[in-house]
Order: sequence, then structure tokens, then C-alpha cells
Amino acid sequence: MVELTRDSPRVRPLVGQMLACANQKGGVGKTTTVVNVAAYLAGDGRRVLVVDLDPQGNATSGLGAERAAAGASVYDSLLRGVDLGSLIVPTETPGLSLVPSSIALAGAEVELAGVPQRERRLSRVIESVCSDFDDIFIDCPPSLGLLTVNALTAADAVLIPMQCEYYALEGLSQLIATIHLVRDHLNPALAVRGVVLTMFDTRTNLSAEVAAEVRTHLGAAVFDTVIPRSVRLAEAPSHGRPIARYAPDSRGATAYRALATELRVRLDQEAGRHGVVPGVVPSGTAPSATTALTHDASLSITVPRPHVPLDAGAGAPGGMA
Repeated sequence: MVELTRDSPRVRPLVGQMLACANQKGGVGKTTTVVNVAAYLAGDGRRVLVVDLDPQGNATSGLGAERAAAGASVYDSLLRGVDLGSLIVPTETPGLSLVPSSIALAGAEVELAGVPQRERRLSRVIESVCSDFDDIFIDCPPSLGLLTVNALTAADAVLIPMQCEYYALEGLSQLIATIHLVRDHLNPALAVRGVVLTMFDTRTNLSAEVAAEVRTHLGAAVFDTVIPRSVRLAEAPSHGRPIARYAPDSRGATAYRALATELRVRLDQEAGRHGVVPGVVPSGTAPSATTALTHDASLSITVPRPHVPLDAGAGAPGGMA
């Protein structure tokens, strides 16, 4: 059993870099991004773990595991103290492992509400497996509730998939506000590893306008790779396979292969495996006021606090206030 209320210093080795894939808007490509990027990184020889924290369990089924057949899930670790390592199952992609979800997670936020250290439950149970993996991806539910706050508290950084549509752009400031609240109250080291533009439709002006707007405000925090709308990407989950195994020559596969390569560079630079830090402004050069990109001592990409204030009296998500 895992001690879930213990408070311990946040010290990790360079391996086990943990990314929470988060966006409170549903249908923006969070799970698709987690499954496919994780598969490509595993294909490159990295040891990768996907933690499915979404009650819908799409990452679980998308990697070929049936929730009913999986038995115990991440729920049992969060609420019952079951060792997370015992829940890890292999996938058909060599090097890629999974902690499955279950429908029981749907009630986890209610069950966690009165639990001590409720925002740190995932952080407590996952630390035992961090050193076993090079990269850990947490697939968050489409909300800013306690499960997502747990993921942001446990993670080293956030990966933000964003659909190239107006409503997704509108919700970005709320997500960034939540990230800053988590930094202020729970996880000061939380970084933004990057924003991924997804479901880009070359036939519409709106996709191009949204992409341009995001790049204007977030600059180099936005990945160069853009994920297009793709029928093959939509079909792959029904076969329980990442795009690399379902349709490796499709446009979607090419895009996610490029994204995985781009992310790997950022992860390697963060881990100090190379001497160049992405986005660092050379000495004597003033950063552009429009890029909104800075790097702190931990080499993490940061984003500005949103200009739109939070609702009065809303407090911090997950009861952090």
C-alpha cells in the first residue's frame, strides 16, 4: 500500500519526465496526441508510460486494452492506495506501457473531496515508478476538476493540445489561469512544455487565423508541427492501435511523427542531454514583447498570466484556496 498523505520533497532523477496532457475543452485531441506521441517515442527506444486519468478511458481503448478486462485501474491506486506499479500493463507497442482507466474514476472527484492532501494523491502514488520510465504521459479528463489538478500537481510540465477553432482559443486563457494557480499553490516548478495545434483544416480561413493568433501570443511555446484533420487518425482508436501501427504512411502519422521528434528535442534539452536550450534569447538581445516566452532557471517554457480576470470568489481549483 502507498502512503497517500505523506508530504515529501519534490526530487526526481532526470528520467521519468512527466507530462500532463490537459485542456478543459473536450474533443481537442488530448488522447489522440498522448497515444500517438507516446507510441512514436517508444518506437525510438524510450521507455514510455501512459496514465489514463480520464473516466472515459479512451487512451486505454486506443492502446488496445479493454477497460473491463484490465481489472484494477488508476482509481484503485488513487483511492485505495494500491501500488501503481502493479497496475501497469504492456501494450502491443514495444516500450510503451499503460496504467488503465475505469468508469469508477467518474466518481473519484466526489470521493476525493473530503480526503486530506487530495490534490497530491497522484503525485504520491506515481513517484514509485518515475525512475522506470524516460517519459510519462498523463491523459487528463476534459475538465479543470480534481483529477486534472492532481495531474498538474504531479507533472513536471503540461502539454496543451488546442483545436484550431474559436471556442478552443477562448478557453485557453482559463487553462493558463489554472496552470498559474497550481504553480502558486501546489507545484511551483510546473512548466508548459508546449501547445500543439490540432485538427487544422486547410480548407478554412478560421484554422489559419486561430493558429496565427496563438503563435502571436505564445510564440515559441507553440510547436512548429501542426496536426491536420485526418480520417485515418479518427479510425485508428476503433482498431485499438496508434496511428504508427494503423496507417503509418498517412498524413496524420507523418504529423505525429514530426511532433514526437520536436517534443523529444525539448525533453532532451530539458534533461540537459544537449547544451542548447530552446527559445533562450542570446545575451544582449531583448525578447519580443509579443512572443510571451521566457525561460526560468529550470529551463521551462512559461506563459503569461491571462489578462481576463478569474471570476470573483471562484478561488483555486480543487479547493486550493
